[in-house]
Amino acid sequence: MITRMALASLLGLLAIAQSREAQAVVCRTVTLMDATLQNSTLLNAKYIVCRVDLATETLRLHYTDAQGERLGSFAALQGSLAASGKTLAFAMNAGMFHPDFKPVGLLVIDGKTITPINRRQGTGNFFLQPNGVFMLDASGARVLSTEEFAGFSPRFATQSGPMLVHGGEIPAIPAFSPKSRSRHIRNGVCVKSKHLIAFVISETRVSLYDFARFLQAELDCSEALYLDGTISSLFAPPLKRADDHATLGPMFAVAE
Repeated sequence: MITRMALASLLGLLAIAQSREAQAVVCRTVTLMDATLQNSTLLNAKYIVCRVDLATETLRLHYTDAQGERLGSFAALQGSLAASGKTLAFAMNAGMFHPDFKPVGLLVIDGKTITPINRRQGTGNFFLQPNGVFMLDASGARVLSTEEFAGFSPRFATQSGPMLVHGGEIPAIPAFSPKSRSRHIRNGVCVKSKHLIAFVISETRVSLYDFARFLQAELDCSEALYLDGTISSLFAPPLKRADDHATLGPMFAVAE
């Protein structure tokens, strides 16, 4: 049983220094069984939290292969990396896309803008405000709202929405109602510091509020971005996890 106090220190434990020869990305399964949450839908929810430390690991975004064809799956990403002598150590879907698989919002890979920032209004989770951007630049990682994204030159960036936590708070919009019955397997990303990133995916179906509350209260995230709730996927060999969803768009990855 993991208490709230234990969860608050989880990322600290995951951040213990490791050599490059050790397991590259640390992932832990968390079962939330806090006695203070007896009347909460958070009780008994399960999550996987994966720590990526930029001090020892290289995180990249991938979308197409060397021929410019959309990869679309972890298996294809594995093959593409293997062709250059690399082994996939961690991956997670990294943003929303249209039916033709083109990203809905900003996508930057190796400093090249594949899709520009999307500031339009629309329907669906992507357009719930505030939406936001995960980015990596010379100073490290950050999650910021789309409104705040200006004047940056990221090496990698992906736009999604909504923000799960912004300024330490869960957005005060109807989609985040604690009474919502919309439940899915969901995933998101939280930047704990310029070099420490937490990727989270639920193992049980949860509401947006439940997911945001876990990131805010249990992982102490002040800025967190929703990635998806339909094709949420994880590749984590130590957990023997290799989701085989074949219609992915951009993907986060760490390779060895």
